[in-house]
Amino acid sequence: MSNRTTVIPFGPQHPVLPEPLHIKFVVEDETVVGAVPQLGFVHRGLESLVRVKDYNQMVFVVERICGICSCIHANCYCNAIEDLMGITAPPRAQFLRVVWSELHRIHSHLLWLGLFADSFGFESVFQQFWRIREHVMDICEATAGNRVILSVNVVGGVRRDLNPDQIRWMLGRLDELETGMRELTRTMLDDYTVQERTRGIGYLSKEDARLLGAAGPTLRGSGWEIDERMHGYAAYKDLNFIPVVEPDGDCYARAKVRFFEVLHAIELIREALNRLPESELTVKTPGNPDGESVFRVEQPRGELFYYIRANGTKNLERMRVRTPTFANIPALLHMLPGCKLPDVPVIVLSIDPCISCTER
Repeated sequence: MSNRTTVIPFGPQHPVLPEPLHIKFVVEDETVVGAVPQLGFVHRGLESLVRVKDYNQMVFVVERICGICSCIHANCYCNAIEDLMGITAPPRAQFLRVVWSELHRIHSHLLWLGLFADSFGFESVFQQFWRIREHVMDICEATAGNRVILSVNVVGGVRRDLNPDQIRWMLGRLDELETGMRELTRTMLDDYTVQERTRGIGYLSKEDARLLGAAGPTLRGSGWEIDERMHGYAAYKDLNFIPVVEPDGDCYARAKVRFFEVLHAIELIREALNRLPESELTVKTPGNPDGESVFRVEQPRGELFYYIRANGTKNLERMRVRTPTFANIPALLHMLPGCKLPDVPVIVLSIDPCISCTER
């Protein structure tokens, strides 16, 4: 290490980033030349709870791996258990799972867009995105009884339904949400300052994105048309889903992916609500799960992977979760060397890190 080199700790407490991510930066003047992560501050041992909680109780545990994408965690877990049991949730439940999952995707992306704007000093834009986010929170509370952790998924289907009045009200709130988003298009995507702070910053080439195992908007922001929803789980096979892809591989591209995914998620929810089939909400579960199962879904940050091993009792033998932030950390460490120190918060936020998901 030369005399001009300094080691600067970044985290685990941050003025902007609401995650206990700790990275040691090696800098020369204001240029980052090395980055070493330190994880493990919020390890909670949630996977080991399968020894004391039965497979139905574990639905509530996996929802608490991450609050703002809790419905998607529960969706993935329930699908893995249903595969072991050889059952399929009824059609109406599949569509409702899409509705609540996409609400969580919108919620997560709006939260991130606000924090991203805050990372380069746009406090008013931060507040505007979070104001729009309140529409999503209101919909979640009105339809599921809670604003964040909804607890609507159960093994075999869903526990709540939507009546025609709720559907009409939701469609109206979605219109307000879309109007607010489109009003911010010019401010967020066309503004000179935003582009100066994000274009060409945190570059990740298409080849490196795949080689380093990136996922979600981090991967699609580098030109890859890869999204687990393309495989058609839940009701996505019956909806007009098109992945949002940007080719430039920088922070601006990743922001555009998330911005337009919000608009596409609104369209998916509208379509699901308008085509909601009539059926039961749950199917009967035939005893306890037995065997091994793997299931993957698309979280707001990328591919979420659940491995389940069961032995025919109420308690699972093993549950293993791989979250998208874990997959995106190698890509983040590749993007950081060579950047200027003031760009570090922007680049770190561009992968939308969720450390509570990663460490569980």
